[in-house]
Amino acid sequence: MVREDGKRNFALRQDDGDEESVFSGNTPRQAALKAARRLEPAPSEDAADPVDLELREKGTDKVHIYEGWAWNEEAPDNKPDWMPEEITEANVSKQGIEHLEE
Repeated sequence: MVREDGKRNFALRQDDGDEESVFSGNTPRQAALKAARRLEPAPSEDAADPVDLELREKGTDKVHIYEGWAWNEEAPDNKPDWMPEEITEANVSKQGIEHLEE
């Protein structure tokens, strides 16, 4: 369901079907990137192992399936003062959509 601000809510599903975290975004990919940044980061993108992420769109039976990975990277030279020297980057790749059977 779309909120008044145009964003949609996506619940991160665990292997056992539990949903413990909710991420919002205008698109499923935006929410998946937020979820991927919470993964344990690898030292580099090449060393990162992809993890399956299943995001159920709240108010629907759609489950968006992504592979996500995260890594640490040095912050850019023009970073704001509050930003740490090392930041977590993430990327996702869409694997498909499934529909829940109720």
